[in-house]
Amino acid sequence: MRHPHHLPLRIVLMLCVLAVSACASFQPKPIEEVGFLDRAETQHNGNLKVTVAVPSIPEGNALFGAPIGKKGIQPVWLKIENDDPVHYWLFPIFIDPDYYSPYEAAWKNHFFMSATANEKMDAYFNDQTVPLFVPPGETVEGFIYTNLDEGTKQVLVELIGPEEAKTFIFYIAVPGIKPDHQEVDWYALYAQGDIVDYHDEDELRVALEALPCCTMNKDGTAEGDPLNFVVITTPDALGPTFLRRGWQETETTHAKSAWRTVKSFLLGSKYRYSPISPLYIYERGQDIALQKARDTIHERNHLRLWITPMRFQGMNVWVGQISRDIGVRFTTKSPTFTTHKIDPDVDEARAYLIQDLLLSQHVAKFGMVRGFDAVSRDAPRENLTGDPWFTDGLLAVFVLSEDSVAADDIAFYEWEAPRL
Repeated sequence: MRHPHHLPLRIVLMLCVLAVSACASFQPKPIEEVGFLDRAETQHNGNLKVTVAVPSIPEGNALFGAPIGKKGIQPVWLKIENDDPVHYWLFPIFIDPDYYSPYEAAWKNHFFMSATANEKMDAYFNDQTVPLFVPPGETVEGFIYTNLDEGTKQVLVELIGPEEAKTFIFYIAVPGIKPDHQEVDWYALYAQGDIVDYHDEDELRVALEALPCCTMNKDGTAEGDPLNFVVITTPDALGPTFLRRGWQETETTHAKSAWRTVKSFLLGSKYRYSPISPLYIYERGQDIALQKARDTIHERNHLRLWITPMRFQGMNVWVGQISRDIGVRFTTKSPTFTTHKIDPDVDEARAYLIQDLLLSQHVAKFGMVRGFDAVSRDAPRENLTGDPWFTDGLLAVFVLSEDSVAADDIAFYEWEAPRL
């Protein structure tokens, strides 16, 4: 027999839900209290002035009183000052083709059964959104709700006027992950006397042909994956060109990144910034590693870059290695007994990079140079974990420009014929 003082379970549960929902409150922090505007960057184009800032995940959560980072939402703050005599329209689709509307972003963060708090959240997200119409002589500011990117955030601001469009491209370093290239002491890599500056293209070709064929292990006793491309550019063009084509920075190996890698490995999930194992030339591991991951950590296209002691017409010369991870396999040559399986046709990954960078509209000149003798499919070589690879032995050579280059303006080195 039920005790007369016992309430039915469904009523108890309802009361608990009501108690929890009654405690839900929406308490966003004012922008001036969060501090992310200290990292804001500003650009001018004629009479237009655009300022951009991107909060970190904790800062975004504080700004909007909800764990928006866990929902994959990253607010981007813009301030547009229009001193032109004409109006402009802001096109958020250039910043993120899949950006969130303010009500959509709020809905993803609604509290459970807390109508009052959720109404306040809806109004707040909407009020904080930047206006898309910028009248002449006026200033607008606010947020666009984009998909989460960790590390460097590319923000392409396109303002369309009645007679012309004006473009602003920002690359904002957002606190959070620890990209590998931030650990490099660039000024300590080479002494001034070690740097050789080439001005003649024939001399450059000879120097590139003398590059080592392959990466090495740490103590230099075994060869790994082949070097297969060269990038010649200024520091201001290298990162933006790759970021615009969707290449992601790579985290250094530390406790948090290692744990994220393990979880992604076990669950087969995506981790766009997963550490990449070091390979060595010039007696050091790669200076920069970049990757494009599929929906699983097991499959990705990834590359490594080393800055060389060479300069060409004042520009840095980088040598790189690109290969495609197509799965994972067991091996006794790794301390974890697992390794990524690479596509043995490393020329295919190089061909992908050629197409990708040519589409970037920042390649001023391109060609191929002989790196070493071809390695046939019938007699492949092996990398450090025992994966076979074969190649025609050519290196793709790219000269990148900071300015946009139309496809029909690309010049070519008539050195070697590529196999695409």
